[in-house]
Amino acid sequence: MASELHETIFMAKQERHKNLFLNYRNLNIFPVELLKDEGLQFLERLYMKRNSLTSLPENLAQKLPNLIELSPGSIWMWPSWMVLQTFLWYLHSNNIVIIPEAIGNLAKLQSLDLSDNALQVVCPEIGRLRSLRHLRLANNRLKFLPPEIGDLRELETLDVSMNMLSTLPERLHQCLSLQCLTADRNGLRCLPRQLCQLHSLNELSMAANCLASLPLDLGRSRELQFVFVDNNIHLKGLPSYLYNKVIGCSGCGSSMQVLDAKLLSVSLGDVSIPLPAEVKAIGSEAELVLPLEELAMRSLYSSFSLLLRKPDFLPPMALPRSLLELLYCPLGHCHRCSQAMFTIVYPKLFPLRETALAGVHGSDQQGAPISTCSADMQD
Repeated sequence: MASELHETIFMAKQERHKNLFLNYRNLNIFPVELLKDEGLQFLERLYMKRNSLTSLPENLAQKLPNLIELSPGSIWMWPSWMVLQTFLWYLHSNNIVIIPEAIGNLAKLQSLDLSDNALQVVCPEIGRLRSLRHLRLANNRLKFLPPEIGDLRELETLDVSMNMLSTLPERLHQCLSLQCLTADRNGLRCLPRQLCQLHSLNELSMAANCLASLPLDLGRSRELQFVFVDNNIHLKGLPSYLYNKVIGCSGCGSSMQVLDAKLLSVSLGDVSIPLPAEVKAIGSEAELVLPLEELAMRSLYSSFSLLLRKPDFLPPMALPRSLLELLYCPLGHCHRCSQAMFTIVYPKLFPLRETALAGVHGSDQQGAPISTCSADMQD
């Protein structure tokens, strides 16, 4: 094995290879031959997956100055050359438990795959990877994600499926480039309504969680085309904005229990459909005047809607935190007139006909509730 390794490295030097594959070599120390002479100055990608390395040499960046892709396998000691301008890094299928803080020094990193490890915590320094486009953390032991993930403005793909997450960070909506979000097979009970502000999001997959409701505005963005919420047994209804989307919802609504007794619900035939937790009241046709709190919020939003887009803007009056958050991200928008709603909704029956939503409540269901902004909205 040693002679074969020596020959592989020798040929790479002689022929000035840009890529060198040293996967599955049972290496427990870094090959010193890689650092001798000047023959590997042209090496750009070094793959060393599924070895038993415990450390990397401090002078690796000096000896391999053109390295842009490194896949070292399972590393327990992360050296100071972490400032190396690596572009792609694959560390999947090892036994990594902790991401070291030094990872934040990889300013040029574009892709990080830490799937199939034993991660329990993602350090906040991951938010410093401002060039990161693809982050894969599937099949670990994560119970939460740091809010600093919202600092990844270039992030396009995030996969956190098969973990132990019960919530997603609200600041995730700051990942303005996010196109694909996958969080299947966790313990998610709800989705932050701020996700509806991800206007680049094209695919959302939340299958096999504990969702009982979805944000009212989910699907309002034209860019979002694919939504998969299969096997959420407490989920008995979908937002009406998903009417013309490609959706997966098999296995939903099979539980007779409501996951959270505090959730308000809308009755549709024999089915009681929970609404998002932010809904404080359900209006009826008998109500001719909106509640004062709702009127005030709509007035404030109408006056400051353009200024609210600026991150440093604060309204010129004191508001409770719950209402301030609603002002920046409304509960939803009227399905008929797009009026922002904050504390109360007026459900109406939405005809499903032969659409993707037709089978959500059963084959005999003819409609689903939509949320409108007042009692006088005509069907």
